Amino acid sequence: MSDTVRTGAFAVNGEHRTVAYPAHHTLLEVLREELGLTGTKHGCELGECGTCTVLVDGTPILSCLMLAADCEERPIETVEGLQRANELHPLQATFADLGAAQCGYCTPGILMAAKALLETNDRPTRGEIRSALAGNLCRCTGYIKILEAVEGAAARLRGETWEPPAESLYGSTDPTSGASAEQSGRQKK
Repeated sequence: MSDTVRTGAFAVNGEHRTVAYPAHHTLLEVLREELGLTGTKHGCELGECGTCTVLVDGTPILSCLMLAADCEERPIETVEGLQRANELHPLQATFADLGAAQCGYCTPGILMAAKALLETNDRPTRGEIRSALAGNLCRCTGYIKILEAVEGAAARLRGETWEPPAESLYGSTDPTSGASAEQSGRQKK
């Protein structure tokens, strides 16, 4: 099979770029291999993990499942476009503040899905955040810090002061500290 090369114009993170690429390449492949935007990650390449989530026309899409040709001339946002000059987007800042990313491989996709949510809903409930991030899998975290980071970013985007919960930063106190030895399951000898 011969590779047909296509030349297309892309609007990525507010910049117009023209690129030649194999016509069968996905948006993920063009972003990473042709445009050098490696923040978007290869994951399952089956549309099941969410690692490759980017925004096209403001909507989260799985870039591993979309042909690049279908995205020409449409506004595309990747994780590289979140930061403005030296200022982190509130999502990036709250993720860093809480340590919501462990290995970080899934984080770009989660950030982009969360950004899409916060652009349409400035006060999402915990359930709405869970629903918006349901297609993004993380193997390292327990998701709680991710949910809290999105809540914190929403507050900051609304102009509110937000501090991470102390329990998220330092862990919760020993639940048995105020309980009697018998209540906590310890036997005195």
